[in-house]
Amino acid sequence: MSTGCVLVAAGSGTRLAAGSPKAFVVLDGRPLLVHAAERVLRAGVCEQLVLVVPDGRQDESTALVSGLPGAGGVVLRAVAGGADRRSSVAAGLAALPPDVDVVLVHDAARCLTPPEQVAAVERAVRAGAPAVVPGVAVSDTVRAVDVEGVPRGGPLDRAALRLVQTPQGFRRDVVERAHAAAVEHGLPAALAATDDASLVELLGTPVLVVPGREEAFKVTRPLDLALATAVLAQQRSAGALS
Repeated sequence: MSTGCVLVAAGSGTRLAAGSPKAFVVLDGRPLLVHAAERVLRAGVCEQLVLVVPDGRQDESTALVSGLPGAGGVVLRAVAGGADRRSSVAAGLAALPPDVDVVLVHDAARCLTPPEQVAAVERAVRAGAPAVVPGVAVSDTVRAVDVEGVPRGGPLDRAALRLVQTPQGFRRDVVERAHAAAVEHGLPAALAATDDASLVELLGTPVLVVPGREEAFKVTRPLDLALATAVLAQQRSAGALS
């Protein structure tokens, strides 16, 4: 049996306002897709890597990733994404061969996710958890509000909150069953787009949260790209992965 990674890179990047699909926005001379794939490959846990990209960019994506360190022993495929995140992940799952029993679903926008985080999630699934997500503690005060901005009760207990990241790891049968149920029951795209663990929880399957890393933040807006540039420069000066 083996582990496969679905690297979701088909988003339009509208909020980033960079004029190209988000995964192809350049960070320090290389697309976000390349930074993300490099870190997945360096984790050394995936025998299969599926890139889910905008239609028409499959060959380009494969060429960008195939020469990265660690890619030589990994079966690499690129497929076109769907109309929303859930359908894009489903396309990636469908491209994995039958012998893959553990799946990691990772957002290319979390392009600086440390290889150690990728490996930790995979290890937790192999240890018996059907679904695993990394999460980081919340430092801000968090309140729930209604549509008019009126608070609903007092501040939420930060000690019980985590900001959920990727990669998210699953037994393959668990995540495929969750996606099938989302289609069967016509789950609204707004709910299905959050993350795959949310779909799994709707079936009553428990999700384990393991420690995440601050570097695994999601590049969504221009400020995030500036932060990623600064983090990458700091890593390089410290002799870490660049």
